[in-house]
Amino acid sequence: MLTEFGKIFIFMLVAAFFVVVAVIAAKFIRPARPTHEKQLTYECGEDTIGTPWVKFNIRFYVVALIFLIFDVEVVLLIPWALVYKQFGLGGFLVGAIFLILLGLGMAYEWRKGDLEWVKAKVIPPTLKSVIDSDGSPKKIAV
Repeated sequence: MLTEFGKIFIFMLVAAFFVVVAVIAAKFIRPARPTHEKQLTYECGEDTIGTPWVKFNIRFYVVALIFLIFDVEVVLLIPWALVYKQFGLGGFLVGAIFLILLGLGMAYEWRKGDLEWVKAKVIPPTLKSVIDSDGSPKKIAV
C-alpha cells in the first residue's frame, strides 16, 4: 500500500524518466550540422565585437532588480483594481496601504541613489586632508 508521499515519489520518477527519454530521443532525431555561423554568439542580430567576458557595471543589475521588484508589485494592483469595490472601504484601505508602502519603497531607493545610473564618487578622507603640514589638526567649518 502506497502512502501519499510514495505516490508523489513515483510521479517524480515517471516525470524524470520522460525528461531523460525526450532528451535522448531529441539527440538522435535532430540534425547535427554545426557551421561557423551557427556557433557564433547571438546578440540580438548585432555582430559581436571583442570577448564575451566583459565586466558589466553593477549598476545595471541593481537597476534591473529594482525594476523587477516594483514591476511585480505593480502587477499585484491589477486584481485589486478590478475587485476593490466589492470589499468596500476595507478593500480600498488595503490597496491604499499597499500603494503607500510601494511609494515609500520607491522614495527610499531614490533617496539612497540606487536609481541614478552614475553615482557621485565618494572620496574617503585621508590623514593628509585632516592634518596640516605642521602636525596640528585642520579647522573644519561646519
